[in-house]
Amino acid sequence: MIRKARIADVVEIQKMLRDFAAQGVLLPRSLSELYTTLRDLVVFEDETGRVAGCCGLHIIWADLAEIRSLAVLKSEQRRGIGRKLVESCITEAKSLGIYKLFALTYEVDFFRHMGFQLVDKNMFPQKVWADCVHCPKFPNCDESALLLDIA
Repeated sequence: MIRKARIADVVEIQKMLRDFAAQGVLLPRSLSELYTTLRDLVVFEDETGRVAGCCGLHIIWADLAEIRSLAVLKSEQRRGIGRKLVESCITEAKSLGIYKLFALTYEVDFFRHMGFQLVDKNMFPQKVWADCVHCPKFPNCDESALLLDIA
């Protein structure tokens, strides 16, 4: 089941993101950041009530939002959960009147299969100056930028 994240989910979300960050495939998020951006997040809850996936829709500007912190437990991958999480974020973006979504990722094929197109990272100066400057990889980002226009 895909649902909005709750306060009780934050510690599990952080652990999941930390595990992927340790592998170098996404950035870690502090508890403070997760609590303050909780409304950005959706989770996949399995039949036992365990949070097994998460994804965030983070508004960047009037016409632009980012898909970020997409993670699915290894044991639950290849079951369409990541796709469902992103689709939930796309639906929410449409309901908010936001029609351009981007992702910075190493999972280019996943996002291309969902209709995202490779673009130049320099298209997102708001992202660079709000978030990227705090990244340990800045300014040598090795992620790819992908954009989905849902207008």
